[in-house]
Parts: sequence; C-alpha cells; structure tokens
Amino acid sequence: MIYLDYNASTPMDPGVRAAMLPYLGEYFGNPTSSHGVGVPLRKAIDTARAQVASLLGVSADEVVFTSGGTESNNHVIKGVAFALADKGKHIITSSIEHPAIKNPCKFLEKLGYEISYVGVDSKGRVDPDEVASEIRPTTILISIMHANNEVGTIQDVPEISSIGREAGVLVHTDAAQSCGKIETRVDKLGVDFLTIAGHKFYGPQGVGALFIKKGVTLDPLHHGAGHQGGIRAGTEPVALIVGLGKAAELAEKDSDHSHVANLRDRLHAGLSEGLGDDVVLLGHRTDRLSNTLCVGFRGRIGGEVMAGCPDVLASTGAACHSGKAQRSATLAAMDIPEEVAFGAVRLSVGRFSTEAEIDEAIGKLVKAAKATPVIG
Repeated sequence: MIYLDYNASTPMDPGVRAAMLPYLGEYFGNPTSSHGVGVPLRKAIDTARAQVASLLGVSADEVVFTSGGTESNNHVIKGVAFALADKGKHIITSSIEHPAIKNPCKFLEKLGYEISYVGVDSKGRVDPDEVASEIRPTTILISIMHANNEVGTIQDVPEISSIGREAGVLVHTDAAQSCGKIETRVDKLGVDFLTIAGHKFYGPQGVGALFIKKGVTLDPLHHGAGHQGGIRAGTEPVALIVGLGKAAELAEKDSDHSHVANLRDRLHAGLSEGLGDDVVLLGHRTDRLSNTLCVGFRGRIGGEVMAGCPDVLASTGAACHSGKAQRSATLAAMDIPEEVAFGAVRLSVGRFSTEAEIDEAIGKLVKAAKATPVIG
C-alpha cells in the first residue's frame, strides 16, 4: 500500500509511541491526586503543555488539552457565543471551513445567532477585505481556518487578525491541518484562539489542544470538576497528552519541510507529464501546505480513478450519491467546473513518504486515469 492520505491522519511517530508507553502501564492513577501515584502524571502533563506551548510560541497556561480538533473548534464557537451573547450574536466564518466549524455555527443559528459565510476565490483564498466588510457592532468572533484540508490553500490569518483587533473582535483559526506542516506561531498569526489536533502531525488520535489567549474568557464546553483551570472538565488522558507533547516537540525540531514539498512537486510533475492537460491543479500554486497536492482528473470521476489503483490510498474531492457525482463544498465554493471537480483527488504526503513510493504512485495513477471512462 502507498499511503498518500496524510491530511486524513498521520502514522504515529515511533518517538511518540515510545514516550507514551510508560503511561499505558507503569504510570497510572489520577493526575489530580496529590500522592505519589498522581504527582508523576501531573508532571508529565505539565511537560507536555510546555512542549505544545513552545511549538505555538505561547505561555503554557494558555494551552488547554482537548479530545481533538472537533472539540477545540466547538469550544471556541460555542464558548464565545455564550460568553459574549450580551455583546452580540454575530459570527463571521468562511464557506470552506471544516464541518467542526460549520456545524456548530449552524447549531447557533437555531438559537438566534447570525452567521456570515464569506466566500473564496478560485484558488480557495478568503479576501480579508470581505471579512472586514462583514463586521458589525454585534460581531463577537471571526473564525477562519489557517489552511484548507482539501486543497491546502493557506489563508492570510495575520491580516484577518489585524482586522479583528482593530474592530475589537476575537479571532480564531483552525490550524489542525497546518500545525507541523507550516509555522503556526501565535505571535505571528495574531489570533486569540488556535486549534490543533494530534493525529494530524504524527501524534495519537483522540487528543488535541486549544490555545486561549490570556485574559480572554469563554464559557466551558464541558461542565464538571475544575480540571485545567476550570476551562475543560474531565480527568486528563495522560498517555495521549504525553504523545501530543512529544509530537509537538518533534514538529518544532523538524521545521524543514523541503522533503515533503519536493515529494509533492515530484508527484505533480509526474502526473502532468503522464496526463498533460487532463490533470488540473486545484488550490493555490504557491501559498499552500508543503505536503498537499489536490488535482482534478479532467472528465473523470475521482473515485473511479482511485478504484483503478486500490493500493494507492488517497481522498477524493467529490461524493457519489445514487450514481451521481457531487462537488465537495470547498470545490463548489471555489466554483471549480464540474468536469474538473468530479475528478478531484487529494494526494497528501508526509514524513515517512519516499521517492520510490511517489514514482510508483505516479505510474499507477496515470494508468488508472487513462483507463477511466470520460464522463459525457
């Protein structure tokens, strides 16, 4: 199998696994306990919190551990909405956000909140000026993803954060796809909240973190005991948190992403050589994630192309229902023509990808695409 779906989930780094193992057996108990069993667990959590904080360039007390990106996003959207309801009930987001942003917003709409969904251009870019034009006196939050999970396009989050600060509006970015692939330092992004997910950068599944700027308040998502400063109730999963901390440490050390960028470009060049104009790059050519190549196989159905090379593992950008293809929400927002969007495939490489795998995948994908019937 050739794994080209690193944006869906990354394999756990061996160093992460090794760091976690003692906390799956040797160390046990409740990290809130003040006796000899609990204290080592609390120290391990503190170390992991410092590791994540270092990667993001923030203070350790600004990091809250969660169950993953979905929870972190829900906590920001709902927590700000409920905490600032007296100020206003208007939120700005984009039309290409992950469902973990869109669906909490839809939930709030049922409660009387107003959501503005700004569009994107054909490359998947949000225009900061359009964000600025949507701000009202009742706006309480702007949430724009750092990089799109499907096409990899990177947003101008620093400019959007500047707009938010000037208007007195809080800004959140979902950095689940960008953390570990490009720089995600908060001092450069300028956000008040930032989401990361462990399994997107070689950590374990089921754990993530949320940066909450010091001095900013939001309502808890989970109500219970006073864990994590009363922000997120629930006994911390120490092994998962240790794994996330180690993944953050490794990501900070491995800041040179030229390896994956070269593999991504090698893959694109090979497909273009084999298929010519029948392969179309989707997303921004330069301002995109170093590991992400989203292409449309013109005139084909992406799922059918991938069915022709079942040992190449990737994600398609079009869903097929009742025999009829449908563009993804992202490609529809980008106004990608159906003849290209239906053939969309996201190919994402990673730390453990090799040139040999890429070359083999090129051959298989080109052969499969040529053998796939062209839709009328």
